[in-house]
Amino acid sequence: MTRRVLLLGGTAEARRLAAALADRADLDVVYSLAGRLWPPTASTVPAGATVRSGGFGGPDGLVEFLREHDVAAVVDATHPFAARITAAAVAACAATGVPLLVVRRPGWTESDGDDWRRVPSLPAAAALLAAGRPGGPSDPGELGEPGEPGKPGERRGRRVFLTVGRSGVAAFAGLDHWFLARSVEPPPGPVPRRLRVLLDRGPFTVDAETALLRRHEVDTVVTKDSGGSLTAAKLVAARRLRLPVVMVDRPPLPRQARVVATPSAAISWLTSSPA
Repeated sequence: MTRRVLLLGGTAEARRLAAALADRADLDVVYSLAGRLWPPTASTVPAGATVRSGGFGGPDGLVEFLREHDVAAVVDATHPFAARITAAAVAACAATGVPLLVVRRPGWTESDGDDWRRVPSLPAAAALLAAGRPGGPSDPGELGEPGEPGKPGERRGRRVFLTVGRSGVAAFAGLDHWFLARSVEPPPGPVPRRLRVLLDRGPFTVDAETALLRRHEVDTVVTKDSGGSLTAAKLVAARRLRLPVVMVDRPPLPRQARVVATPSAAISWLTSSPA
């Protein structure tokens, strides 16, 4: 008997999972992408996948989709910061009784030589920059013009490398700092007055990230705890240059969510589930 699985995608883990399941005769996988990732490309969807695009219209719309398409299981492999779709999936699966599994890659952890400040949200990161205290023990926490990267006692937080996603840039619109924001697509408004946008997609190398930070005289890095290897090089580069990193924590997962860390664990769950 073939079971239909709804795979909420858009991440490297989702693509690997969809590719691994594509040839299974016992599973009919529908790969769902956010509308901004449409049309699908080789970098967003594995070959041969059945794809749908766009939102569901909240939990109620997802309930309707699950029932209309006789979905037997849902796998949420969206971005760790896609809290809205995860909440909708939890609510819809609870309402319909459809089993749900959340795939979340592990977050990043500090290493020796790192200087991180963890904050709970993007507004909190912006507030930390506004207060002039993004740095650690070698930083007096005052705003000023940039010096040589990593110079003890320098004043930091005026030239910021921002990697928080296109929609996250708006949280910093009220600041007068100079920002270099990197994203796959241009950020919508509002945006900071002094903003340079770099359109690019990982993976990135440590040497390239180090050169980028030096070239733009960046003195602070602000990023979200997305985890994974595709964009982790910037953290190693910041460590090399002794730059402070403001790390935005992930939104908490719903308590009732069943969570695994890898596509292989998701495959084991799907193949062992009686649903």
